[in-house]
Amino acid sequence: ALGRRGVRALRRSPVRVLPPQKERGAAAEAQRSPREPPPPAVERSAAGPGLWYEKAAPGDKRLGKVVTIAKSKKFRDHHGKVLLEGQRLIKDALEAGAVLQTLFFSTVGHLKELPEAALKRANLVKVKFEEIKSWSDLVTPQGLIGIFSKPDHTKMSYPATQLSRSLPLLLVCDNIRDPGNLGTILRSAAGAGCEKVLLTKGCVDPWEPKVLRAGMGAHFRLPVLANLDWESVPSNLPDGVRVCVADNKDPGAWAEATSAPRGAGRAGSAPGKSKPTAALEHEDEEGVADVCVPNLATQCYYEDWTQTPVAVVVGGETHGLSLEALHLAASTRGKRLVIPVVPGVDSLNSAIAAGILLFEGKRQLLRRHQREDKKQMLPVVG
Repeated sequence: ALGRRGVRALRRSPVRVLPPQKERGAAAEAQRSPREPPPPAVERSAAGPGLWYEKAAPGDKRLGKVVTIAKSKKFRDHHGKVLLEGQRLIKDALEAGAVLQTLFFSTVGHLKELPEAALKRANLVKVKFEEIKSWSDLVTPQGLIGIFSKPDHTKMSYPATQLSRSLPLLLVCDNIRDPGNLGTILRSAAGAGCEKVLLTKGCVDPWEPKVLRAGMGAHFRLPVLANLDWESVPSNLPDGVRVCVADNKDPGAWAEATSAPRGAGRAGSAPGKSKPTAALEHEDEEGVADVCVPNLATQCYYEDWTQTPVAVVVGGETHGLSLEALHLAASTRGKRLVIPVVPGVDSLNSAIAAGILLFEGKRQLLRRHQREDKKQMLPVVG
């Protein structure tokens, strides 16, 4: 019996001894067919020494995937990334200290116009212009799409020229939901020299591509604080601030609006359509709501309303000003600022109204500053 077992053992196949994982990989690489294409090459750029980029292989789907995902607000909030397109916007972002993660470009010449130090820390991918054109939101694509970390206003370096001309003038956006309007408002705020812009919950995301295009780089010229609830707005305003609200009704119209009978529904207004919002204090037995609307002094926008500092609240065209905005203005001795329009004209666009008020505020603040300078220069008579 022992002999038979020994014979069967001799007939068994020998055990195969496998080499370590590293050696197996090297052997497989050596046996690879010479016809198999190599991985995408990494080439040196002519834009500067030490600047490298990856040349995307045909069929590379990363650009389409990244662009599709980055346009989603949910993705931007969850992953903290934003998409910027175009040389000017990307350059403004880099100069302000925004962190570039990946840059897709069509020609090496585009890189020469951007800060080299920032490019060295990013992943650069050269793709065909047709690829960028198919995913671009621009009418005339420039061949540049960048994926950035979502900028933090506390870590940004805003332009010195902007800071030197900054005024104690702030803007609060209330229910601005149109991307083009918000972008235009931010651009006006930067042009007027606003100190900062606050966006309450209900406003469109400032990092939405349409807002970025309309803003023309304003996002990187002054602090933009987004998604604030009304409880946190006062803590983001300077001490002693006066908060005024934009309006488009005649000064005498408010006496009628605030004395409306119970159940009239809404009171307040906006620079767009006069559709204010109001909170319900209580309901009677029939379910009719009582509305408490603060009584604010009302005046035309070109009359003096500025002090140091001052904030202006602009409401959206559809939803108008919230009741919280009116209460905040009342608590700071603020006013309703009316922009008179020709009878029969329903309202002004929110962005236009914001521009009118901001530049009027700038004019009044500069005039006040000039008067104070003249007082200081007057000789003291003993």
